[in-house]
Formats: sequence, structure tokens, C-alpha cells
Amino acid sequence: MHRILAINPGSTSTKFAVYFNEKCVLNKTIRHSMDELMRYKNVVDQFDFRKGFIIDALVEEGIDVDSIKIIIGRGGLTYPLESGVYRINNQMLIHAREGVLGQHASNLGPLLADYIAQQIPNARAYIADPVVTDELEDVARIAGHPSFERRSIFHALNQKATARLHAKKVGKKYEELNLIVVHLGGGISVGAHKNGRVVDVNNAFDGEGSFSPERSGTLPVGQLIGLCYSRKYSEDQVRRMVVGEGGYVAYLGTNNAKEVEKRAASGDENALRIQEALFYQVSKMIGEMAVVLEGKIDAILLTGGLAFSPNAEKLIKQKAGFLASVFTYPGEDELQALAMNALLVAQGEVEVKEYEK
Repeated sequence: MHRILAINPGSTSTKFAVYFNEKCVLNKTIRHSMDELMRYKNVVDQFDFRKGFIIDALVEEGIDVDSIKIIIGRGGLTYPLESGVYRINNQMLIHAREGVLGQHASNLGPLLADYIAQQIPNARAYIADPVVTDELEDVARIAGHPSFERRSIFHALNQKATARLHAKKVGKKYEELNLIVVHLGGGISVGAHKNGRVVDVNNAFDGEGSFSPERSGTLPVGQLIGLCYSRKYSEDQVRRMVVGEGGYVAYLGTNNAKEVEKRAASGDENALRIQEALFYQVSKMIGEMAVVLEGKIDAILLTGGLAFSPNAEKLIKQKAGFLASVFTYPGEDELQALAMNALLVAQGEVEVKEYEK
């Protein structure tokens, strides 16, 4: 029996679960108020605050902590990596603390996993398919000017897990399929999965691509330059327009997709218009990835919280359904995805990689 602790720190929550092989025996979400989090200057400063919640909850729930031998955390904004399971080492911890590619709650993933593993005899700590998973083909990196380069920062864990789930469902190996995977959440990422590698994807962290409940997406560059030099906004204000206060927040005053769905269904024409525009832009991104895969597409997969929307599949099928069959796997269970990666390691089915940057 392999006992696994999976940890997924989010911007306002800490989620963790205990698995005995494939069976989840504990799943907890601890919400953190903005007042609590505002006490800390940087995300990594929340480390002590968050680790206490996890350990206390495990004890309160009667989990034999010493019996857990694999701890796996969500990977953060370290340097780019290929997909896979990575042993947490000192270099990774240093880069997670520094936030070498930015500050994000996921940077706490390796820090928390490593700390807890250090408290348990013979426990091992890993991450899997971090947000900086980078398998881009060289041509996909070219941005249009040598001062810029396209980067791969996206919902790799959920995209990869959904792709593997679909492959299993159709009796194939993930590495045998060409898939377009669409993560519809607070941020939106659309990836071209070619024989097990994400060869092109938008940078969802920076808000590239379609707008989303919280992100503006790719803005008209000329207008953006003008706004930046208008002296009306600070750099921080512009960044918040792009990530955090764009999309639904800017147009409709909320990042709650369920609320937008209800407003659209009750006759709010503006809410319906903006919702349709979001799925219109997502469909255009699917078209881009269809070109990347040269039209050889086994399926289009929709996942993430917005995939629960009845309009998501309907509107995307209308625009992009001619390219391939559309399948919906709503929601995101990143804890399960982490645990299943850990189980593959425990069973010797995947090789653990080393972080060397």
C-alpha cells in the first residue's frame, strides 16, 4: 500500500489530499482570507502560515503521518522543465523561493512538500508537470522581435492529466494521440499535444491568448503601448488590467463564471455577449493549434471550471467542432493528478527526473 500526500497551494487556498494507492482517504481545502494573506509581503513568506494548517489537519483527521512516504507538491515558477516527475532538490527550493520566473502560490508547492518529507523517516518529495513545463518546438518560441521570446507557462498538470484520462478512455496511449486541450479556468490555456508533448501553448500566466474571468488576454498592441505612455496608469495598474482585473472582472464586475452564466440565462444581454466573446476567442485559439498539428487531430478536450458551463461545449462546438470531436472533462482535480503521478513513481512505471538549472 503506497500512502501519498498531495499538496496544491492556490492564491487564496491550500488544498491537500491523502491517497492510499488510488483511493482518496482525505481531501481538504483550507480557505485563506485576503486579510490573512495581506500580512505577507511575498507569497513564499506564507510558508510557515500554510504548513501549520496541513500538519494540524492531518493529525486532527487521525492520519498516521509517519506512514506517508511520498509527498508530492504542485510545481512552481522555477526555470522551464520538460513534463514529468521531479525530485525536489536544493536548487529547486532556492529557485522556488526566489521566484525566478515570478511570484505565484504554486512556488510554495515544492517548499511545503520538502518540509513535510523532512519530518517523516524515509519519505520522499516530488513535483509533477509544473506550470513551467516547456516542450515547445523551436518555431513556436519566435515572437516577432529578437528582444522577445514566447514562453510556455500554462496549466500543464491538468492538461496532461486530462489528456491521459482521455487516452485511457479511448484505449490508446497518450503518446499515440494528437490532441488540443483547452483549460477553461480563471486563466485559459490551449495546448497542442503532439504524441505526448505540448509543442505549442499560450502563456496563460501573463494573460496571453483568450480573455478569461480574470485576464484580459492578448490586447491590441498599439492601443496597449498608447495606454502605457499615457501617464494615466502606473506599471502595477497596467499589469492588474492584464492579470487579475481583466476579462469578466473588467466587463462585468465579477470573476465568478457561474454568476455570469446565470445573468446570461436570465436575459442579461451584455453578460451573454461577453460570455459568447470568450468562447469565440477560445475557438480561434483552437483553430491556431489545429494549424500547429497540421489538421491531424484526434480530439479536442475541454477541462477546467468553466467547462461546467452548458454554453462552453455548445459554443465551441459551433465554431471549432468541424476540426475534431469535442469531449468535455469539466473541473480540475490537480490533487488526484499529483497523486497518480506519485503512484506511477512508487510502482516504478515512470523515471524520476532531476532538476538541474
